[in-house]
Amino acid sequence: MTSNTTLAEALAAGTVVLDGGMSNQLESAGHDLSDELWSARLLAERPEAITEAHLAYYEAGADVAITSSYQATFEGFAGRGIGRERAAELLSLSVELAREAALQAQAKGVARPLWVAASVGPYGAMLADGSEYRGRYGLSVEELERFHRPRLEVLATARPDVLALETVPDSDEAAALLRAVRGLGVPAWLSYSVEGGRTRAGQPLEEAFGLAADVDEVIAVGVNCCAPEDVDGAVATAARVTGKPVVVYPNSGEAWDAQARAWRGRSSFTSEQVTGWRASGARLIGGCCRVGPEAIAGIAGVLRGGAG
Repeated sequence: MTSNTTLAEALAAGTVVLDGGMSNQLESAGHDLSDELWSARLLAERPEAITEAHLAYYEAGADVAITSSYQATFEGFAGRGIGRERAAELLSLSVELAREAALQAQAKGVARPLWVAASVGPYGAMLADGSEYRGRYGLSVEELERFHRPRLEVLATARPDVLALETVPDSDEAAALLRAVRGLGVPAWLSYSVEGGRTRAGQPLEEAFGLAADVDEVIAVGVNCCAPEDVDGAVATAARVTGKPVVVYPNSGEAWDAQARAWRGRSSFTSEQVTGWRASGARLIGGCCRVGPEAIAGIAGVLRGGAG
């Protein structure tokens, strides 16, 4: 932690700005991510590039950096011949790199509190076949819990400020993740990938958000990696069902073509949209895929009362 204030305390006091997409920032710096490990590959090959990406977002106005561990799993690394010990080191490194970026930002004059969120992507992210946007993997809640728990334990040991259980497409997987975070000693947020008023797997959001309502470890619930247009209704539902602060960080509005591994369409994300999200209960606000530092600077400006 780079502040004596916990993230939960900050959320109780006001609105916190999240960063934007890690992959688009790395790609804009010239890194090739056409790989099943995605940005996690650079943990082993170019860790300094990840620190630079985090730093760009902190300097743009983000209070929270989300680590590059979204697609980092023991199983995924094993497919590249990386053993469990080294994989655990790389998971921990993802937290250390974000923390280093925070220290660099503060050394360069950023005076506000900064936090690190350890990303925990869904089971489908490890498969790298687009199933993270569908869910319904054919696995039980118990099997999914066994998949997630070892990675969560390693990340928790690295002492991030919060675990980001993100881009969850399915309430069954959410149930597994909520079981897996119990007793780790690190707070978490839970954010679903949604379409319309349902999870990507088709469950009603009232049911999906309700799973986290009584979980003490969860300090925020919400949505990410979705179209900006799907945020408004989800924020209101999450706030009403759980009574917890709401986290939102949608994509730019473009659509991911899993077969071509490319983004299609046009951006519909504007920083001005965040005022409505905040009014509905959102307290952690940022962007996901294709949302870069310039957009985060705009969000920070709007939320802090500046020009944007």
